[in-house]
Amino acid sequence: MKEDPSPSPSHQPISFSAKTCSSLTDFLEKAGELILEEILQFIPDRNPSEYLYDLMSDYPSRGGKRFRPSLVMLGCELFGGKIEDSIYTAIAYELFHNFALIHDDIEDESLMRRGKPALHQLHGTSLAVNVGDALHGLVYKALLANESILGPTKTLEVMRHFSRASSFTFEGQALDIGWVVHDTFPSADKYQEMIFRKTAWYSSKGPCESGAIIAGADKESITNIGRFGEAIGIGFQARDDVLNLITESENEAPSAGSGGYGKERGGDIAEGKRTLIIIEMLDRLKKKDAKRLHKILLKPRENNTDEEIEWCIEQAHECGALDAVIKFCKKQAIAAQKSLNSLPDHPARQLLHGLVDYLTIDRNA
Repeated sequence: MKEDPSPSPSHQPISFSAKTCSSLTDFLEKAGELILEEILQFIPDRNPSEYLYDLMSDYPSRGGKRFRPSLVMLGCELFGGKIEDSIYTAIAYELFHNFALIHDDIEDESLMRRGKPALHQLHGTSLAVNVGDALHGLVYKALLANESILGPTKTLEVMRHFSRASSFTFEGQALDIGWVVHDTFPSADKYQEMIFRKTAWYSSKGPCESGAIIAGADKESITNIGRFGEAIGIGFQARDDVLNLITESENEAPSAGSGGYGKERGGDIAEGKRTLIIIEMLDRLKKKDAKRLHKILLKPRENNTDEEIEWCIEQAHECGALDAVIKFCKKQAIAAQKSLNSLPDHPARQLLHGLVDYLTIDRNA
């Protein structure tokens, strides 16, 4: 029996960079193609394929923006690092993201992901949990592969930083789930702290800082790009909450340049999620309407009707809650743009400017 069923990674030259790409979309598409190719090489081609390895490639192959690995690459290039040196860390963040999505869909009882039924809806909860665990295991294979290009000291530094990002993610998820389980409605400040932990750390702050660490940036530079990452991460999650209510493209997967939302409209309400929109609604609605919203949110998902979900969405529009959260997203975008001004003048910084609007502002809202 082989001790390690996973294929060994290879370190190949990368043919694109921020300097050579014509636009943000060009960079995201090329980075996304590369990351998917590398991830699929990491997944073993052996038994049990039907119950594990084929399923591990499902979510990565469905599409997605893949901006997390792109942030690692751009953060590295921005501070003078070689984009090739960031590839394994970039892969690790995307593997972690796909692992987190599988478990998140189970914990939230979600129906759709990237335009298709969630993995546990297709194959059952037990197999889906195991697939998520296996993807999480590959994260560390990718991070350990850094030793061949970064050396042991920097590899350990990157792993320590990644460990912080993953710990914060689980803490944030615990709050997100715990509020629902214990019928708790947090304040706006507590919600922002939750998304800082659950989303901002592993989605943007962590990737940006990891890229800077790989490039050998000083502590001040790592802190500055971390502030940028924090702002776009918080804005991205709040924008995602908005899209959940206004976008009807659950069968269209997100992509590097455009694409749909890929999840069921109003799913956050059906799941009883405590989003910033809900917090704003409870503060703005008349007492009887707030009481009705509260009752809907506390009901099991299967007991909520389409009419109740639509009523909630209408109220979010009418009471100004959606507009308030859209303004919040724009505020985060402004903060992110300001943080970029302290970073080196480089083509990578121009692409990061483009990512701010792409991730935090919905032009159709």
